[in-house]
Amino acid sequence: MLKRPELFPNGYHLAHYPLSEEIKTLVKNEDWSALDQALRRITQKDGSLFSLLQNYHDFSDIEFIISVRDASNPWEEDGIWHDDGSRVFAFSLSLTTNAEEIEGGRLGIRLKGQERSFEIPTPELGTIILFLTGKDGLEHKIHQVKKGKRIVMAGWCS
Repeated sequence: MLKRPELFPNGYHLAHYPLSEEIKTLVKNEDWSALDQALRRITQKDGSLFSLLQNYHDFSDIEFIISVRDASNPWEEDGIWHDDGSRVFAFSLSLTTNAEEIEGGRLGIRLKGQERSFEIPTPELGTIILFLTGKDGLEHKIHQVKKGKRIVMAGWCS
């Protein structure tokens, strides 16, 4: 259950999550395996990110991926609109160290079936976008990164 609906008038809310120096270093070094392990620790029931997210929504588990969208990748393109199925809550934690240099890569959020969407630029390092899913009638997508490298921890709660 959403605990603070007033913070989500457009289906999303921005907050700050203090990243550890370990996580910042792993991102800088692009050590994806060690980064995955560090992120796994903060998403466990006794982890700091799990605790932060519990302030906004009731859930029991977090799943996540490390998403790297790079303009230099010839296959880089717009994502597709999707609603995350039965997941109750989602988030995108920016691990991007140079967000001001990113072109594109916006997170789009909209009501299912609507044309109008809210477009959220890649936020600075440590900013987390919390957003509602299909359970609340919303869907989202990531737009093509046209310049730079967008790195986020994309996750969902169930």
